[in-house]
Order: sequence, then C-alpha cells, then structure tokens
Amino acid sequence: MLEKVDLSRKLKSEEWKALRPHLQQRLYDFERAAYDAGLGTVIVFEGWDAAGKGTSIGTLTQRLDPRGFKVWPIRAPRSEEQNHPWLWRFWLKLPNRGQIAIFDRSWYGRVLVERVEGLTPKSDWRKAYRDMVDFERTIADDGYLLIKFLLHISEKEQKRRFRQLEKDPLTAWHVEPEDWEHHRKYGEYLLAYEEMLERTESEWGPWTIVEATDRRHTCWKVLHTVSESLAAGLRSRGVDPDALSAEAMAAAAAVPGASGGEV
Repeated sequence: MLEKVDLSRKLKSEEWKALRPHLQQRLYDFERAAYDAGLGTVIVFEGWDAAGKGTSIGTLTQRLDPRGFKVWPIRAPRSEEQNHPWLWRFWLKLPNRGQIAIFDRSWYGRVLVERVEGLTPKSDWRKAYRDMVDFERTIADDGYLLIKFLLHISEKEQKRRFRQLEKDPLTAWHVEPEDWEHHRKYGEYLLAYEEMLERTESEWGPWTIVEATDRRHTCWKVLHTVSESLAAGLRSRGVDPDALSAEAMAAAAAVPGASGGEV
C-alpha cells in the first residue's frame, strides 16, 4: 500500500500562500460552528519521526480559538496509567462535546513502536487491533468525528532530515539515539504501518495518508482534509458549512474599517 504512495507531490510557494489564509479562516469558522452544534472532534497524527507532525499541528491550530482545542503529545504510559486498561489514558483525553482533541501520536503506538521494539507481548498487540477499532466505533457512535492521518516519508528522506536537524545546534536536540535506532528498523516499521492501515481502516475511522516530502503539500492536505471532514460533520447536524464563511464576511463588512484580514 505505502509503496504506491507518490512521495514526489509538491505545492508551490505562491499556491500555498494563496490557499493558507482561506483554509485557516474556514477552519476557524467551522470550529465555532462545531462548538455551537456540540460536535466533538478527535484528530490523530501518526507517522515517521521527522515527517512533520508537529509542523502540521502548528499550522492547523494557528488560527483556531485556543479555548476550543487541546493538543495531547503522547509518550510511554506512566506507572499510574499502567495500572489501568491500556486504553484508559486515551479515554480521559477525549474532548468535551463541541471541542477538538488533537493527538500527536496516539493509541496506535501499541501496534507500532511497542510492537517493533518488543515493549508489548505479541499476544497483547495483536488483540489491540480489535480494541482500537471497537474504541473508535464507540466514540463515533456517540457522535464524535474521527480524523486520522499517517504522514509518510521515504527512508532516504528521513535520514536527510535527521542529518539536517543535527547540523543546527538549535534543532539537534530533536534527534536522539533512539531515533536513529528506529531509522535502522525502517523496514520493520513499514510492515507495522502496513498492517495497521489494513486492520484499522473503517467507515467511522478512515485513514488519510499524507505524502509528507514537501512541507507545503503536507500542511495543505492536513488542513484541507480537516476542513472537508468538519464540513461533512456539520452537515450531518443540519448546519450548512458553505454559509458560514459568507456570514463571517458579511459581519466583518458591517464593522467600520474592517478589512477581513488578520490582526
């Protein structure tokens, strides 16, 4: 599956500059409408180290109202969390109705890093596929919108980015010895990603594979996908998303001296 992804896709700088303000404003309008409609949203970011998850999340949230979303950077479970069922810590991070939870890595670590690095017995990570699909179906049935991204880059591109980060003293700290160890296991992780995609793709939790070689294309696809998904979620609740931007522009035009641009 992933070997067929076209990693050469790019977006020109002038195209991104033209698209970005519109997309970010649209997301802001949809965030407000989702709050009013009580539409909770869960956005999952998975992908290779240095693929651009942090950059994508930063661009996605730049124009949003910070009161309406929460970003959860996921690390290894702590001792208290290990005393509960493994999905417990993710249940606690689900957003209130009308708000957005963004997961920088997620429950999928169970079948990725925990699998490849031997941190979880095979019998446990095998069962995790069923647990994750059931978890996602439960929150979808309860009215949550679920958006899942996998940011994909080649082994060569990951190596290039690691070396580029290491050259700059201000970014070298991003690359740790374990990152290079994971890089050496690129093939094993690729197999884990393939099986994850195959076994957890669903009607209520579809995956969006993002060709992440070009940063501008990566951010555009993330913002565009979230925008379209929120639009569909709002329509399902009787809200016309196409009317939102028009209403915002009309309101701005009614204010003396308003230009509609960012402050």
